[in-house]
Amino acid sequence: MVGGQKRRALKHYQRDFYAHSAAASKAVKNDTNDAPQHTRDLQQRKHSSFEAGRSGRLNVSSTYYTVPNSPGKRRRGDSEVPLETTEFDFTTLDDFPDNLQNDTPEFGEVLRSWRADADLYLEEFLRLEGRGDYSQDLCDCYGPELFCHLCVVRIHERQPLHKIKRWDGISFHDITLKSMGIRLQLGHTSHSCCDNPLPAFSDDFIIIDYNGIYEVGLDFCGCASAQPHIIQLLLSATFRALEYFQMLSFESKASAYEFYKTAARLTDNTGIHVPKDRYEAMLRMMREWRFIKQMQRAGQGHHPKGIAATEPGACAVLCPACPHAGKNLPDGWDSAPSEIRSRFLYALFLGINANFRLARRNVSSDIVDPGLNQGYAFFVEEQAYKSFIGSQERAVQEMSSCSSHDAVNLADTRVSRGLAATGAGTVGCARHNFKRPCSVGDLQKGERYINMDYLFFSSMRSSADVSVLNISYDIACQWSKHIWTRMSTFPHQYHIQHHEKSITFLVPKFHLPAHVAKCQTSFSFNFIKGVGRTDGEAPERGWADINPIAMSTREMGPGSRRDTLDDHFNDWNWKKICAMGSIFHRKYNFALIEVQERVDDLNDFEASLATDELAKWRKDVEEWEANRSRPNPFEGRATTTMTQAAVRLALSTAEATEIERGNNMSLHDDISPSVLISSGLELEDQQRRLEFDAKVAGQHATDAQKGKLIQRVNALRRRIDTWARVQLLYMPGVSHLRSPDDIATEAKVHNINLFLPSSLPHRVLCDDHLLKHEWELRKAQAYDTLNDLRTMLNLRYHLYKYKDTFIRGQRANTRANGIINNAEHRIDALSLKYTTSRGALLKLASRLGKNDDWERSLKPLDKQKDAVPLKHNDGRTVGQQSISWIWKTSGSNSNELGLQDSLRVEWCKARARAHRWEEEVQLLREEMRRVIAFLDWHAGWWDMQGIQCAFGSLQAREGALAYARHQANLRRKMAVHFKSMWAANPSWQVPPPS
Repeated sequence: MVGGQKRRALKHYQRDFYAHSAAASKAVKNDTNDAPQHTRDLQQRKHSSFEAGRSGRLNVSSTYYTVPNSPGKRRRGDSEVPLETTEFDFTTLDDFPDNLQNDTPEFGEVLRSWRADADLYLEEFLRLEGRGDYSQDLCDCYGPELFCHLCVVRIHERQPLHKIKRWDGISFHDITLKSMGIRLQLGHTSHSCCDNPLPAFSDDFIIIDYNGIYEVGLDFCGCASAQPHIIQLLLSATFRALEYFQMLSFESKASAYEFYKTAARLTDNTGIHVPKDRYEAMLRMMREWRFIKQMQRAGQGHHPKGIAATEPGACAVLCPACPHAGKNLPDGWDSAPSEIRSRFLYALFLGINANFRLARRNVSSDIVDPGLNQGYAFFVEEQAYKSFIGSQERAVQEMSSCSSHDAVNLADTRVSRGLAATGAGTVGCARHNFKRPCSVGDLQKGERYINMDYLFFSSMRSSADVSVLNISYDIACQWSKHIWTRMSTFPHQYHIQHHEKSITFLVPKFHLPAHVAKCQTSFSFNFIKGVGRTDGEAPERGWADINPIAMSTREMGPGSRRDTLDDHFNDWNWKKICAMGSIFHRKYNFALIEVQERVDDLNDFEASLATDELAKWRKDVEEWEANRSRPNPFEGRATTTMTQAAVRLALSTAEATEIERGNNMSLHDDISPSVLISSGLELEDQQRRLEFDAKVAGQHATDAQKGKLIQRVNALRRRIDTWARVQLLYMPGVSHLRSPDDIATEAKVHNINLFLPSSLPHRVLCDDHLLKHEWELRKAQAYDTLNDLRTMLNLRYHLYKYKDTFIRGQRANTRANGIINNAEHRIDALSLKYTTSRGALLKLASRLGKNDDWERSLKPLDKQKDAVPLKHNDGRTVGQQSISWIWKTSGSNSNELGLQDSLRVEWCKARARAHRWEEEVQLLREEMRRVIAFLDWHAGWWDMQGIQCAFGSLQAREGALAYARHQANLRRKMAVHFKSMWAANPSWQVPPPS
């Protein structure tokens, strides 16, 4: 009740406040102010401001200013309204509770309230279509107020890009300022005349602005001291229009065509008075704008030799957190002890990737559409690049010896019909997701080694001083094999002194599960020393920003496309710099929490291990980290893994030995006891497959599908009948459980009970040899099934990734979904097979008196929880998660060797997790220091640019100095801002351990 009274009181105060505002607004108008009457011929305006006085009451102060009065202004008969002096008391607002904002109406309530007054808004919109309270002409730029013809001309002498509407007695209609006699004089300041004006050709000059396309009357200056026409004419499209479209394209990826059509429709949305088409002119102006602004921001305007002296990659926005010799590395960094350098502090992280969305159709050519950038930013210089690639056309790419990587095996076969480029390759910063200078190039066919080699060696030219390299590539296991041999075919300036550097090749974490097991331990970011918590997937994230513009660049000529993408890459890098304060703040705080948790986990793990074993394991892993040619401690070394084939071989060998000793247990000439059980398991598996395939076919199967199923049913029924006859020789007790006609009369063959030893009731006797044979075969079957299940989970994981990344179109998506569904069905079948095998083991264990040791590795399978890929666990990364038990079970061992080996591998992984997070904290500290150092260096660099070049005029020198000073101050402000954001946790400034 009290809250309602206070809200009503607050509304009363608000109403009084708005009454003051209304009175003040009336006092502002010429015909209601209290200025002397004799000043009415000069239009008096009064500005009223409100402020709270010391007493807590509202005070009003007024200021008068004079503007020329409009001779056509209609006098209204309103009487003078004296300004009320009633004060608004703010003191009573102190009685309101602080949580009053909790009573703020919801969005829906506000919208419903607005809807109730919608008729009033509609009526006001219609009223504004007429003259309202005014007369004469209407200018959109000054709101609803109207002016006479002479006032409009006087106001818009230097503002020719406004929309004018004239009242014809019934309604408004559009007119141009040109038709009213306004002409834009170039080459002179405001209100000054030109003695020799020269009208533009045909006097139909068009100017494109961000809110429309305007035909203006334009005169060049023909005076003796006039600037060239190209300088006078820097407004065919206004700077604000070009800047607006550039920023719009960065954020929304809108095309130039969409922007131009928007401006055209804002000019005329009826199609009656369509402005002259200047779309192609705008395209050229936009490219010129991008190029000039790029050169300006890179400081080339301050260079004594100008644009001609631009170095390769000089216009690219650099990553301030990456190591740059002479910019953000401390003095003596290159002479620091090798154990410090190799520990990643001054390492450069590179990520190599290709994007096939950035294809380009085979339209235009470099002659018709040359690029303004010639290797100045991110794309490599085109002529040298194509020349070298052309000289290596006959080079044969070796096939992959790892998984069947399409990037390797299909590099020369990717469909390229109608395309001048099938995509783009890039080398970027793998830690901070920046594009690197001279590191982007077109792909002529696919992701061939020769293209990616060129981009890598080109990128390294700007970082030749860095001595530690961590290179991430999704096919690094294959690409890195002969890279230095391939380097010998490159020009000398592209060579890397690799013998003097510490170079590590890795595979990004998301791509790693698609590789063979050995690659998953040898190229893992999780296990390699000195990489922190880098995942190597930064290039993939960067494509999310640039992919939306691919539909526009796909249709561009070669030069337009390169210039446009260079501009977008620069904007991407700049946005990353602006966000570095918050990014590092978040990452550093998170890393401090994670490192403590991982270290605690490691300490708890080590407390449960034997000291001597732990010391040996630590020695092994440290030796591997120092020399990765030694045995990999992350790989299991136990070799007694059980498979069904191995068990069959062992059983057959044992039976052969028994026969040699004269102890033949076989009751059939061709089928021994082990073969009987093994064949029974195969029949059981065929029953499951047939049942599953019948469910998939469904009730609406075709005649061909039904025919194949019936053939399989008949064949399986005959095989079971034959096997069952032999079974009676070894298991005569089955005759009491199954009649001779059961097999033939069972409608569904998959429901025929085979009565394997594990499924026999306890009252039915069975030879222990048969029970033991099934025990061994069932265990092997369970391990084999787990292995197949892991393979299918990896396959499904990467099928989804491939579909999301590359598949487009309804037909391709339908096929991809079909393949994924097949994988899902296979996972369901394998899960059921494992559950059946484990159920049989439980029954056999009770009959054979087995202990429960086997259950430690063969656990119950929850398909939803356990049958998941490695990168699961609610989105937690490998460095944070506890993986499903199925990925920790590789086989069965007959002694403690397997258990110890599993413990060793798990300890190595726990140690790696803790060490990677410790490295991440140190790496983040160094990167934060480098960001500040780079900004300070860049500010000093801009200070020097301001006085570097001698300009032809004082005005140009002043402008250049002002621009350089502005850029320098901007960097210093960013550095101060970043340090203030990080100040909450001063530990970021702790120096690295010596």
